[in-house]
Amino acid sequence: MTISFDSALGVHPHALNLRAERSKVIAGNLANVDTPGFKARDYDFQAALAEVESRVQSGQSVGLSAQQLKYRNPYNNAIDGNTVELGVEQAMFAQNSMDFETSLTFLNMKFKGLSTAITGQ
Repeated sequence: MTISFDSALGVHPHALNLRAERSKVIAGNLANVDTPGFKARDYDFQAALAEVESRVQSGQSVGLSAQQLKYRNPYNNAIDGNTVELGVEQAMFAQNSMDFETSLTFLNMKFKGLSTAITGQ
């Protein structure tokens, strides 16, 4: 009897990967906080996860596509055209880090459950 990791682990590995990709996008925003004309980018995690789920079910490759990245509207406009707001980006990064930890915890619970099932305990 074979184990399908996609069915056993569910959406959790993909959610973890999307959280890591989102960290890179937000870190890029933070790195360009003082770059004139830089436009802050982000994506809707729920929409991206739904798209990944549909790709997994249809057998397509999984990953974050460029069309999922959207420009973020700033609360306050900067004179130099930069839309990165330090406080907003830091809050987004912190929230994404906590969400990453949560996804990792769920994935660890799945692995522990599989381990328990395999060892018969």
